[in-house]
Amino acid sequence: MDRYEITQELSKIISEYLARRGLELIELLYRREGRDQVLRVLADRLEGGISLGECAKLNRELGGLLDEKGILQEGYILEVSSPGLDRPLREKKDFLRCKDKSVKFFLKEPVEGKLEWDGLITAVDEDTVHINTADKQLIIPLNKINKAKQLLDNI
Repeated sequence: MDRYEITQELSKIISEYLARRGLELIELLYRREGRDQVLRVLADRLEGGISLGECAKLNRELGGLLDEKGILQEGYILEVSSPGLDRPLREKKDFLRCKDKSVKFFLKEPVEGKLEWDGLITAVDEDTVHINTADKQLIIPLNKINKAKQLLDNI
């Protein structure tokens, strides 16, 4: 298998494993760093918030599972961690998790003349995020969002 196929297979196995535990795979990175092969897994609860102890336990369990499956033919370093509080918001489910929280939006195209907006998420529907800014209410189409992050000073 080439690196792409290996990464796809790892994503499938790890996603399924995490889903059975009420967790989700946020990001998977498999690459060479110096002389080492590194498999980095970012996992979180669906509603957010995974502990350091849970990450350590997942590291042991995933290491055993991956060794049993034999997908990785050479030695590797496995790192399981949380994406942290400032994880990027990308999909509808990410914005739903941040309802009633302040978020900074970086847009691909201007909305009402601006590429950046800060606001409190008041609603999320199929294609848009509704926010209250300091002086107005806005509806931002999901397809215009380049990236977004929860503002940490409101946690």
